[in-house]
Amino acid sequence: MARRGVGIREMARDLGCSRNTVRRYLKDPNATRYRGRPPRPVKLDPFKAYLLERVAAATPDWIPAAVLYRELQERGYEGGLTQVKAFLVPHKRKAPEPVVRFETEPGRQMQADFTTIRRGRQRLLAFVASLGYSRASFVRFTDGEDFGTLRACLWEAFAFLGGVPHEVLFDNAKTVVLERDVYGPGRHRWHPGMLAFAEEMGFSPRLCRPYRAKTKGKVERFNGYLKGSFLVPLAATLKTSGLALDVASANRAVGRWLAEVANCRIHAETRERPCDRLQIEREVLLPLPRGALPATITTRRVVPLESLQHPLAVYQALLQESAP
Repeated sequence: MARRGVGIREMARDLGCSRNTVRRYLKDPNATRYRGRPPRPVKLDPFKAYLLERVAAATPDWIPAAVLYRELQERGYEGGLTQVKAFLVPHKRKAPEPVVRFETEPGRQMQADFTTIRRGRQRLLAFVASLGYSRASFVRFTDGEDFGTLRACLWEAFAFLGGVPHEVLFDNAKTVVLERDVYGPGRHRWHPGMLAFAEEMGFSPRLCRPYRAKTKGKVERFNGYLKGSFLVPLAATLKTSGLALDVASANRAVGRWLAEVANCRIHAETRERPCDRLQIEREVLLPLPRGALPATITTRRVVPLESLQHPLAVYQALLQESAP
């Protein structure tokens, strides 16, 4: 700039420094340049490698910052959640699309759904049931979604939640309804097994609108929470030890997660714990009918392949580590 005849005042203005600094560099081009202060150490520094490892192990899925924060606390981290969130921001992906929800009075409705976790030869599905008022939820992992499996999962959900709601909202699966509106608007041709089971248990089956599964907002939202807060961390933990997530390992860990995390957290919408609201809802749930026997859920592979190669103690240690 000096060679082009630019004055010191103009150079100082363009470079954002004082005129004395410009004069010093013009006299001595090798003058020592200002070096910024080294970054101050923070409490998260020793744990950053672990966070990056967990993010990489979960890819292409995402482990929520709150879950990773609990894992760090178990490893001695004494800092706050804000530092963890700030560190993860560059690695975070787009948030899921919001879903539509409808409020119901206690005991009125339960929403139930199968969600696919993994396709292929080693198929993995999760049956999820959530009560409309309390948001208390039940989860059972399977490798199929035939009517026998659906019936058994519903029975287990009613037993787990402490009673039967007045209605259960389903999507339009063939295990629930064979044909919609066949006898007129809202008059469906139900699956005979579902109709008999609903009469036996005392609930009325309901259907969400076709191609609008997200009207089951409570269970749809919980499906995302289940995947991010339970399945992805568990799968990442198993993966680092050379093991794979399957029906048996998922069911072995999910009961503790439901009891200690999912149903005891402060719910984002109600601002209350589902387990507390469930005490109110149980007062108006229908009792399980006497003499009703639960069906047995059969899977294509009862014993996980990995259990033939590793002692059960390995699984127990992994599941204890992954549980929040």
